[in-house]
Amino acid sequence: MSTTDKKATVVIVGGGVAGLTLGNFLLRKGISCIVLEKGSRDYVEQRQRAGALDAGGVRRLHEWGLAEVVEGHRHGDLDAGMTLLLEGEKRQWKTGDDSEDANGVFCPQQILVQNLIKVFLRDGGDLRFGAEDVSLHDIDTENPLVRYRDAAGSTKTVSCDFIAGSDGFRGVSRTAVPDDILTCSTHEFGYAWLTAMAEVPADPLAMLAVHSRGFAAQITRGPKASRLYLQCPLTDTLEQWPDDRIWNELDTRLGEPVTPKGPIISKQVVPLRGVVFSPMSYGRLYLLGDAAHLISPMSAQGMSLALHDADVFARALVHQVENHDSRLLDSYSDTCLDHTWRQQAAAVWLTETVHDSGDSSYEGEFRRQIARKNLENMLGPSAANHLPT
Repeated sequence: MSTTDKKATVVIVGGGVAGLTLGNFLLRKGISCIVLEKGSRDYVEQRQRAGALDAGGVRRLHEWGLAEVVEGHRHGDLDAGMTLLLEGEKRQWKTGDDSEDANGVFCPQQILVQNLIKVFLRDGGDLRFGAEDVSLHDIDTENPLVRYRDAAGSTKTVSCDFIAGSDGFRGVSRTAVPDDILTCSTHEFGYAWLTAMAEVPADPLAMLAVHSRGFAAQITRGPKASRLYLQCPLTDTLEQWPDDRIWNELDTRLGEPVTPKGPIISKQVVPLRGVVFSPMSYGRLYLLGDAAHLISPMSAQGMSLALHDADVFARALVHQVENHDSRLLDSYSDTCLDHTWRQQAAAVWLTETVHDSGDSSYEGEFRRQIARKNLENMLGPSAANHLPT
């Protein structure tokens, strides 16, 4: 059976951070929207991802009246709360009182998503889980359509004024942009992270390490879980990383045994790279979050970039609806790309500084020494420099 739904101002494809944040923003301005999400509610709410929001992301949530979605997840200064072990020696990141990062938060993505869903539904939002086989049509006209198959197997078509493609890097939204329009710029760092989800808490919430064997980290993913990270060659496979090796290597790079240890429930090898697609809009389609860009996880900027895109698009759409003025929508792609490239520049510098400071087999000893000096400039003094005389 095929049916056509009532018209919505915006159809949001994807119920991750970008899509749900945008939906909540629009709901607060009385702009009709429908969020289509391929996964079930249980799957989406339990999906584990990075858990840091910078000051800009937190500020945007406050400005839109959504402070409640991160309440209870503030842990003071985001950077000052993180210890970096430099060859086993504990150092702290430098931060000033006026640092924007002092207002950042640790908030596991699944908690943020759960809260965004709860608020969206509580306030009357239209969120449709189990939306399969989504396809976009007539996006270069004034009357785009979104077609999908619902959980009952019925084909539905929704007419709208605009489509927000926030369905991630492997989603369908970006594929609707003609190949001769879309460009992709990519930077490959030349190494990967072995990432593992462990059923153990992280205390402190984030511990990073630079070691001659490579970068390592343990970062909170909630009160009973943490994510482990180990720099490794791109050619490594999961078979080369049994659980015992992961824990032993983490102990070595952190300089002391990690406690407690516990079950590792998932793991993967993730190549580090940065990706930017341009333009971020075509016709009535606007790309948000990972559908438009991937950033090095070392930067912890993925969620913050998604919130930035949602904020820019929501404000542009509100301006269009209230003033019948499309200038902000017309400049959406340029505005977001400018911010994205600035964040990519910072992410590349930070990623290379941290990784080149440790294992010299990738870039050589000269680059290791340069990176180490750059890293030292970001860290507070060693405790050894404060011994009594």
